[in-house]
Amino acid sequence: MKIRNIIFDWSGTLVDDLPAVWRATNEVFQNAGAKELTLDEFRVEFQLPFNGFYQRFLPEVKMDQLEEWFHGSFRRLQDLVEGLPHAREFLRFCRDRHVNTFLLSTVSEEHYQKQAAKTGFGEYIEKPYLGVWDKRKKIHELLQEHSLNPDETLFIGDMEHDIETAKHGGVRSCGVLTGYNKMHQLKAAEPDVLVEHLGELRDLMAASGMKLPSGSDDPAVKDSPPVVTVGGAVFNDAGKVLLIRTQKWSHKWGIPGGKIKRGESAEAALVRELKEETGLDVESVQFVQVQDCLEPEEFYRSAHFVLLNYRCRVRGLVDVVVNEEGEAFRWVDLSSATDLELNSPTRRLLEELQGVV
Repeated sequence: MKIRNIIFDWSGTLVDDLPAVWRATNEVFQNAGAKELTLDEFRVEFQLPFNGFYQRFLPEVKMDQLEEWFHGSFRRLQDLVEGLPHAREFLRFCRDRHVNTFLLSTVSEEHYQKQAAKTGFGEYIEKPYLGVWDKRKKIHELLQEHSLNPDETLFIGDMEHDIETAKHGGVRSCGVLTGYNKMHQLKAAEPDVLVEHLGELRDLMAASGMKLPSGSDDPAVKDSPPVVTVGGAVFNDAGKVLLIRTQKWSHKWGIPGGKIKRGESAEAALVRELKEETGLDVESVQFVQVQDCLEPEEFYRSAHFVLLNYRCRVRGLVDVVVNEEGEAFRWVDLSSATDLELNSPTRRLLEELQGVV
């Protein structure tokens, strides 16, 4: 059935407010005399409804006081909030196809108005439901108020609570890897579909006539051909190899690379992808091996890849600038690289290269 209505989460789905929320939360912890959380700790521990999060860490502080501290800090920090990549394009995609759009979020009216004005996203939302601590208690009201057919309605969010809310309301669910929860948390919630970002969801829905694929059992997924990709082991003058950590590979280390575009040679695709993902201009490109990668467990969704692996070099002093896909990067001696937590195809490539480079 076609999707005619979409309910969006706000934070981590349409806007990136994680840095500001994390810093404001740590200021709350400071005021309460508690130990601050690292960003990774915060992403693992934060939960909705958020009163449960505070009950676990600061049970002795009243919620009114916590709210006062948090909002006071967040007002100073929310200039850090930006629209997420692909969000504007996805909202326009919905408008062009006359999809009804709603917002169901914990964000306060005050903060939403400022962020919606800054990003321009507010004009695409038919009606926002704001300041909702427990979305499960609100979704039925939203559906009834607008006479929405649950089978034609999709909830998109970045947290387990969003997936639970969708199931509670009997609507379809989509998890996005752009926000608070990490991949394993979202996968455990079992959304109907899990995407890296809204750009991927837009492409899936456009290709399926506004229907929502539902994992590896979906006929469209079963019948789709393998995806041919290129990846490069990039070495610098010191003989170290560049590794990138990404969420879509379960936060494991891997090599940069990506898909080949139609009409593009494999080597040209490699040079382009490495430039886009790392900012590096590579040379001395040499083919190493081809790998069949069928349903890799570490990958965030069902997939079948044919991986064309290369090695290449960069000369002189270089600055690595990872794009939004990369969480971190490091240059590593090849001899010790396999001691790291690598995704399986990268491990096979580096084992092949050991003793060669």
